[in-house]
Amino acid sequence: MTELKRDIRTSGAILMGLGSIVGTGIFVSIAIATQISGNGIVIAIVVAAALATFNGLSSAQLAAAHPVSGGTYEYGNRFLGSYFGFTAGWMFLIAKSASAATAVLGCASYLFYLFEIEVSTSILVLTGIAILLIMTLLVSGGISRSNLANKIIVTITMLGLVALVTAGFIVNGAPMDPIINMFEGSDISSILYASALMFVAYTGYGRIATLGEEVDEPKTTIPKAIILAMVVIVILYLSVSLTALSIMGAEAFGLTVEAEAAPLMKVAQTLSVPYIGPIISFTAVTAMLGVLLNLILGLSRVMLSMGRRKDLPGVLSHINPKTQSPVPAVLATGVVIGLLVLSGDVVFTWSFSAFTVLIYYSITNLSALMMPDDLRLYPKWIPVMGLFGCLFLAFWIDMMIIFLGIGMILIGLIWHRVAKSVVG
Repeated sequence: MTELKRDIRTSGAILMGLGSIVGTGIFVSIAIATQISGNGIVIAIVVAAALATFNGLSSAQLAAAHPVSGGTYEYGNRFLGSYFGFTAGWMFLIAKSASAATAVLGCASYLFYLFEIEVSTSILVLTGIAILLIMTLLVSGGISRSNLANKIIVTITMLGLVALVTAGFIVNGAPMDPIINMFEGSDISSILYASALMFVAYTGYGRIATLGEEVDEPKTTIPKAIILAMVVIVILYLSVSLTALSIMGAEAFGLTVEAEAAPLMKVAQTLSVPYIGPIISFTAVTAMLGVLLNLILGLSRVMLSMGRRKDLPGVLSHINPKTQSPVPAVLATGVVIGLLVLSGDVVFTWSFSAFTVLIYYSITNLSALMMPDDLRLYPKWIPVMGLFGCLFLAFWIDMMIIFLGIGMILIGLIWHRVAKSVVG
């Protein structure tokens, strides 16, 4: 058994994308970006959405032309060469492993918050490891089981967020003030930095492409699923952010990042609507579970692909014939995330993810630009805009994080060079 089962259809692919996006991004990153840009967060969400659209279309045509596991790691290898491909895979593993560890701890924190239980850090970590173990075993059981679990999780999460937006509308009316004030108190550099952070919150659509080997009729399903997922998520992000700003104001909402509770829980508490607090708490738990499930799926498929090309140990390329799941890659993913569960503060983690993800999607757009014309679905100006936007936003992030990211790229390329010489 060398290939995975094509069992994901359009609705499942859309929900896989939403499951990857509706989580840490909407429950944490909106508040982080608001802390940086204030009322300019509304502009940042729109700028990030425009860039994500270019990237989404580039990912869609690449995945339709080359529907295998691995996403941009595979596209880079095919259209640009092994060094670009390896850099994409390496950046993906670093960024998303850190994001997954954050989701694990977030899920554990929200779970205890839901039941109003105060625990020590050690108990929190042990609970997070237990959650990670359960989700890793779930994913190792095959894509059909993971797909069903994701549909349930995303449905619950979306209903909870709709409840928050509806409650905000009933109590405060239409959130017009944030739109009116979006140009006040923010400079261009803070808005661009916030745009880079918000871009990461959109990039879960790439999970659809990463799972290309398991998508039914990929040439039509993948582009359709990515585009529809993007439309839904832009509407959702704008609705939730406008609701939060209307209820709390930009300064107070930005400060929720430093509080014990998740930002949207603070919004729910401020509303003082019966039952909305527990609903958002439960929604946060399901959202983090959805993010974790989809990150384990995406990371394990990139490991599978890198194992096939010997950039990682070949054992990771094995597929279980019974479950048709890359079990060694899934288990390895779980171990890596587990080791990172004690990672640093969420603002640093998210900013580092922003830089590495922007480099990853720069390679995505460059790969799309180099595609043969007979495989192209969209005009060349789309990947050109995506490439320019990614590189432009990457260098508005904190310089320390930029230097750290460049250092990690160099370490990875040295490893790749050594691996090539050994295999060769």
